[in-house]
Amino acid sequence: MYYTKFVNKILFGLCFFVLISQEHINAQIVIGTPNLGFSQACASDAFNTFSTTFVFSPESALNASNQFTVEMSDADGDFSNPTPVFTSNPGAVTVSPATLDFSLPTTTAGENYRIRIKSSAPAATSANSVAFAAYYKIQDDPFTINNLVSTAAFCSGGSYLLTIDNPGSGLNDSPLNYPSLTFNWFKETGPTTSVFIEEGPTLSVSEEGTYFVETNYGSCTSNSFSNRVTISEVISGEANAGIASSLGNPYCPGQGFTTLSTLGGNSYQWFKDGMVIPEATNQMYQTNESGTYAVQVDLGSCSAFGSIALVSELFEGSINVDDVNAIEAGDSLSVIVITNANNPEFEWYLNNTLITTATDDNYDATQFGSYRVVVSETTGCIASREFTFQINEAIDPFPDVENIPNVVSPNGDGINDTWVIPTAYVSGTNAEVIIMNNRGKILLKTDNYLNNWPESDLGLTSVNQVYYYVITTADNETKKGSITIVK
Repeated sequence: MYYTKFVNKILFGLCFFVLISQEHINAQIVIGTPNLGFSQACASDAFNTFSTTFVFSPESALNASNQFTVEMSDADGDFSNPTPVFTSNPGAVTVSPATLDFSLPTTTAGENYRIRIKSSAPAATSANSVAFAAYYKIQDDPFTINNLVSTAAFCSGGSYLLTIDNPGSGLNDSPLNYPSLTFNWFKETGPTTSVFIEEGPTLSVSEEGTYFVETNYGSCTSNSFSNRVTISEVISGEANAGIASSLGNPYCPGQGFTTLSTLGGNSYQWFKDGMVIPEATNQMYQTNESGTYAVQVDLGSCSAFGSIALVSELFEGSINVDDVNAIEAGDSLSVIVITNANNPEFEWYLNNTLITTATDDNYDATQFGSYRVVVSETTGCIASREFTFQINEAIDPFPDVENIPNVVSPNGDGINDTWVIPTAYVSGTNAEVIIMNNRGKILLKTDNYLNNWPESDLGLTSVNQVYYYVITTADNETKKGSITIVK
């Protein structure tokens, strides 16, 4: 009897253990098909968060270490090699229904992606979601083709190649810098309609029309599109060659040189204001000067010609003094800047040293030397202009000399360049001054002498020349003598 009871207890314990073990072995959940919180996933560096909601049952079957993973298929909806796009923390999701957020990989591009949900403990996989379009817009800015030239031409029977410009710059983020991207070319059929032509980074055009290209983001809208180019066929004669300015027209020279571009051809010659620009024989030409620019383009069996009136936005300005000025010691020269610059700033320099106290549009200069004023426009076209002027000490035309000199050296050194006589015989005294050569020919006769002889080249040779003077005062006093001219 005792033995039988003992065996029964052992058998009961074994059965209980098996039942408990079997319950854990058979624990599982069912995950419903994920619902999408979007109709298409169009991601970029500014936005890349999308959500999905799903149900699972029973909640009690989840292990404390369970993680839910959102997997994404390839562009054709195939899960042979799925991409995990989100995994929850262990035990973080315990209540059904659940919503998870995920982000697209930067290589995403296609119309038939799907997602599914997987759990880790217990392991389970949902059915696949509905298909959706998904693109990561790695480049989402306008870009240029044809160097931004708006027109192009090809000779009858030929073609014209449109190309996406590369490399990119601050003004042109070329999509060619992103190898994963593809491109669709279109031809306009109306003001707001177009027709797809073909895919690729270039397009060979043999029909007239207006063309453009867009980065292929499928059904997702984007800003990654090019400028329009109108292409014409030249049957005979000369076509119109458009010219584009990289900085626009008018352009701001404060941004540096602007690049003028024209349509592609076999050879080029640029002109400015009707004159040939030597060695300007490329498709592009850089300049920082206003003017009328033109280009002649050889297209093979025909040619093209274009022009542009390039205008600088640089402000106007001037100063009210001459390039060279003279004042006497202790005097001043009032200098005023006249300008239409927006919110101008002024810097004044004397002999290349900044005058820190001078910040207005006017300055009273009292020192002799070389001056410079820099005017800067601080809003709009940020640029500067400078104006220079010189102030010298004024020379007294009638210095008080004691004797009549008999030697003059007109060599331009500022010393003894002219015949300077005492103030008793100069202008205002009615004294008559006569100067003759050695043959008695009168070279100068005046009663208003200004201490300015000789005013012109006397044809001097290496031999010193002698001239003669006669000075007769108002009261008939006479002074005679010779003047030796030395080089």
